[in-house]
Amino acid sequence: MHRILFVCHGNICRSVTAEFVFKDMTARAGVSHLFEVDSAATSREEIGNPIYPQALQALEAHGIRGAQHRARQVTKTDYDYFDHIILMDSENLRGIRRIIASDPAGKISLLLDHTDPSDRNHHNRDVADPWYTRNFEAAYDDISTGCQALLQKLIHKPA
Repeated sequence: MHRILFVCHGNICRSVTAEFVFKDMTARAGVSHLFEVDSAATSREEIGNPIYPQALQALEAHGIRGAQHRARQVTKTDYDYFDHIILMDSENLRGIRRIIASDPAGKISLLLDHTDPSDRNHHNRDVADPWYTRNFEAAYDDISTGCQALLQKLIHKPA
């Protein structure tokens, strides 16, 4: 089984969207039994809050309904538990290093680093932050593309 933790700043927009997009993709592919998926924040600002309404609307617009969630902060024990800790942007790398000092097992990566290097629209950049841009569809596109690439890599890699 692959244990995946998606991480962003507040755990109310991007990381929780990635959590539910990835869960939906694995269910549609018939491989959800191979994955355990969760999400968390690097900050404490939104702990306990639900999915941001516009992020929920973006999920529902793409047929992902019933997403229940309460924001939480990533912990040191998450590093030991999860196999893959997938961050939405480079700012989250700095944030997670405050919580998890090092990454000796190489578990931490950026979501869009999993996309094909020839995909110049997505590869090797941060997931668009809808908190500032208000463009939840652009964030959804980045997340969906990154999750699809991650899923393909992990399906072909032993758990």
